[in-house]
Amino acid sequence: MSAPNPQDVKVLVVCLGNICRSPMGEAVLQHTAKQRGLDITVDSAGTAGYHVGDEPDERTTAVCKKNNVPIDSLARQVSTSDFVKFTHILAADENNLKHLQSMKPSNSTATVSLWGSYLDGKPIPDPYYGRASGFDDCFKQCVRLSDAFLDDVFGKEN
Repeated sequence: MSAPNPQDVKVLVVCLGNICRSPMGEAVLQHTAKQRGLDITVDSAGTAGYHVGDEPDERTTAVCKKNNVPIDSLARQVSTSDFVKFTHILAADENNLKHLQSMKPSNSTATVSLWGSYLDGKPIPDPYYGRASGFDDCFKQCVRLSDAFLDDVFGKEN
């Protein structure tokens, strides 16, 4: 099977509030894809609407900037139209995956999965209430997961 056209791949990264893990995942996946010469669409959202319209947590932004990864997003909540608009919806953890599966409409065309299923099956721990080092760990995990996802979708040569 040949790799899809990168422009046909549309990915939504999802966590709870869309201010820590998912905007970081969006930024890292977009950056990693560009480094590979792949022009894919990446967005992020939260299963909860706590922070709709907010910028990413300042610790998320700081870690991305420290690693020269551009980040520019505003929090939004997942909508049922996302299940048709995106080809892949990647959940940060099992709770968000369950929430996504419970709201998935019958006309969904997206593959909905735990992002970690592309690598080691591990969730991305929420760094929000922890130390700054948790954001560094989250970033490193997003890099590994981005590589694993892109390898799976496009093959290791891309």
